[in-house]
Amino acid sequence: MTLRHMRIFLSVYQNGGITKAAEQLHIAQPSVSLAVKELEAYYGTRLFDRMGRRIYPTENGKRLYEYALRISELFDEAQAGIKNWDAIGSIRVGTSITIGTMLLPELIKKFKTHYPALSVKAVIGNSDGIEHRILSNTIDLALIENHPSHEDILFEPFAQDSLCAVCSPANPLAKKAGVSPADLAVCPFLTREKGSAVREITDAYFALHGLSISPVWESASTHAIINAAAQDIGISVLPQMLAEEYIKNGSLTKLPLEPPINRNLNIIYHKSKFLTPAMRDFCRLCREITP
Repeated sequence: MTLRHMRIFLSVYQNGGITKAAEQLHIAQPSVSLAVKELEAYYGTRLFDRMGRRIYPTENGKRLYEYALRISELFDEAQAGIKNWDAIGSIRVGTSITIGTMLLPELIKKFKTHYPALSVKAVIGNSDGIEHRILSNTIDLALIENHPSHEDILFEPFAQDSLCAVCSPANPLAKKAGVSPADLAVCPFLTREKGSAVREITDAYFALHGLSISPVWESASTHAIINAAAQDIGISVLPQMLAEEYIKNGSLTKLPLEPPINRNLNIIYHKSKFLTPAMRDFCRLCREITP
């Protein structure tokens, strides 16, 4: 039995006849009569008594009317809710700590001007943890600072960033115009925890030059590293967008890396994920952001 049968039954019931129901529904009278007969055959009971030109609902017809009305209303409610879900539902976004600190607030603010009723749920953590959330479908998409490591995760670059070495203005290296991996490898080194994008990129940078580091300070907090560097506890390599404020106010000195570290910032999502129009608009806004 279909929703069409229920709609026809409701119209016949409410209009008290086949003719008016056919006019209301803009279908032929025989089609209306057939739908009623099919309903009666399906339920094995008469739904209307036909007396002259009028029809009257039977007791079973009255009972079915209550159910049919609820079914029709629920369907209409579902149609409205599902079709508008992209505008009134939610989007779950994950980001690395750097992107979550520097870019996400502005992104969400702009996104909400287009989707004021849509809830944006944000999760900020290291890139490794964010990838796990993509794979477990606890977030819809994410913004990270490296390429995803899992083959089931797709990525799209949306911006570029560079890393720079930073130290206290009191550090002897602060007078240099640039530093090499060999210069940094012999210094007390401050770095992010394993699993973070910055740590992975830094380790790979040193390994590429046949070097390794033994950090004197590991932290999940970039601000803790910045404060430690400002106190001349050691030297660090950080995203320039995060360090820029402290370089400008004199707390840190920027040491250009030779060779430099440039990277793409990426939008990631599971290869099987359906991206709603709102999610695609969020991705578009990401590409319009300049770090």
